[in-house]
Amino acid sequence: MRISIVIPIYNESKNIRMIYERIKASMDDSKYTYEVILVNDGSTDSSEAELNHIAGLDKRFKVIHLRRNFGQTAAMMAGFDFASGEVIVPMDGDLQNDPLDIPRLIEKIEEGYDVCSGWRMHRRDNRLKRNFPSWVANRLISMVSGVKLHDYGCSLKAYRSEIIKDVKLYGEMHRFIPIYARWQGAKIAEIPVNHNPRVHGKSKYGLERTFKVFLDLIFLMSFMTLSNKPIYIFGGVGIINMALAFLSFSLMVYFKFWGGKSFIETPLPQLVVLFVIMGFISILMGFIAELLVRTYYESQGKPVYAIKESRNLEPEI
Repeated sequence: MRISIVIPIYNESKNIRMIYERIKASMDDSKYTYEVILVNDGSTDSSEAELNHIAGLDKRFKVIHLRRNFGQTAAMMAGFDFASGEVIVPMDGDLQNDPLDIPRLIEKIEEGYDVCSGWRMHRRDNRLKRNFPSWVANRLISMVSGVKLHDYGCSLKAYRSEIIKDVKLYGEMHRFIPIYARWQGAKIAEIPVNHNPRVHGKSKYGLERTFKVFLDLIFLMSFMTLSNKPIYIFGGVGIINMALAFLSFSLMVYFKFWGGKSFIETPLPQLVVLFVIMGFISILMGFIAELLVRTYYESQGKPVYAIKESRNLEPEI
């Protein structure tokens, strides 16, 4: 089995030699052939020179230099696009992920799983600034998505290439790949992995990243809900508004004839108009969204399903 290890690098010049040595120590003794794709995400230190030096030492270590800092997710996507292995393993470039765990992840894939996620059970980070926000985010993501993982934020995961090749990621969405995979019918496993304290440099991400993750999660769930039948969502909101308009109208008539209040003595007429307008707009947006979804799929010849495997479907000659 050929393995592609993808590592985004951003100002990690002091760690690059150690990454090279530790991956070689881990993978050269394994039964797998491998390549390592190091993606320089617009580093401003001497990472570019270090990466070029490593590429000159070993042809299995491939380097991609991005023009500027696009972010961790974009750097991972660049690595995925050029990966040629049957299994793709992303990991961080700060050496907090342990390359010795890579063969253990691959062994789980060989058991029949499509995704194996690392779980930093004993995390070596600041408890207040990193661990607690991460704990909250993991619980929220599991609750909303229905995919029960302990550690979405751990970059060290293993994916079968067919699972990940068609996934397009933006923002901080690399951590949501297991959710995409589960929605495609993938089997997911999770195993504890080592987590080392950072030796050189400092983390490039703070508390603000947690808020970005929450926003990306909201978008992800909305997109997956609306991507096939948006009329169900918008139309449902429209029907609720129309029902509220009918209820307000009924109360308005009741107060007029039996409650002793004229139309201008209650806000009900305004509510009727408001709910009718909101209901009409919601249903209209549902129609427009339906047209956009159909255009999205049909213009690209994109199927609304994913086939795991087939038998005897080859065209007859």
